[in-house]
Amino acid sequence: MTKTVLVGAGAMGEAILAGLLKSGRPADSLVVVEKRAERAAELVAAHGVTVSDDLGVVAGAEQVLLAVKPQDIFAVLDEIAPSLAAGQTVISIAAGVTIASIEARVPAGVAVVRVMPNTPALVSEGISALSGGLAATGAQVAAAEELMSACGTVVVVPEKQMDAVTAVSGSGPAYVFYVIDAMVEAGVHLGLPRPTAHQLAVQTVLGSAVMARDTGTHPAVLREQVTSPAGTTAAALRQLDERGVRAAFLAALEACRDRSAELAGS
Repeated sequence: MTKTVLVGAGAMGEAILAGLLKSGRPADSLVVVEKRAERAAELVAAHGVTVSDDLGVVAGAEQVLLAVKPQDIFAVLDEIAPSLAAGQTVISIAAGVTIASIEARVPAGVAVVRVMPNTPALVSEGISALSGGLAATGAQVAAAEELMSACGTVVVVPEKQMDAVTAVSGSGPAYVFYVIDAMVEAGVHLGLPRPTAHQLAVQTVLGSAVMARDTGTHPAVLREQVTSPAGTTAAALRQLDERGVRAAFLAALEACRDRSAELAGS
């Protein structure tokens, strides 16, 4: 199998690496670039893959996945560009970094694919949105989609939608954790032991998400199924509506989208 090089082995990079291995990708088809010797040793011990401190190993790789911080990506691109050639695919998971800005730093004919993953990839339950650049063929986009599917679901979107994707799924886990935390604190306030409140809140969110995914039923219908007329749930939802929770979510996601666009522009 043709070599895939992962540049960067932070939390998300390692999650993708682990997902690829779990999905059956042979370890000898993967190379990780990591310059810190201690971290390199950890990766070899944990995953049995080849780890190099030389960015030149990207030469000849079918796919080069850049899992570095956005502020570091251009320096990395400048360093690997001489080793890249037409026909290779560069896949970037750097938030806010546009396809055009990457294409400007790689040789002509190198395909660029931009991906916005999210942190549930760490438990193989992530979702990634993916956009292909001007030189990316359908086959190269499909190959990138297959690679990212090792960590969860993948959707292909036009790049112009990436800021909205960031608002919904990229930053989305933080909103869910915020709600879980609020539910736990409310449970404690109502007299539940904290461990019990935590278990109830986490499993309720997990079960509800799986139910929405697996049934395919609209969330409004699922909500109505729990809400008896003049019942306890109706009383709770009335308070959320009166306090503008739905409007607050819209405002929050708009702010996230706008900030994503600002960062991309800068």
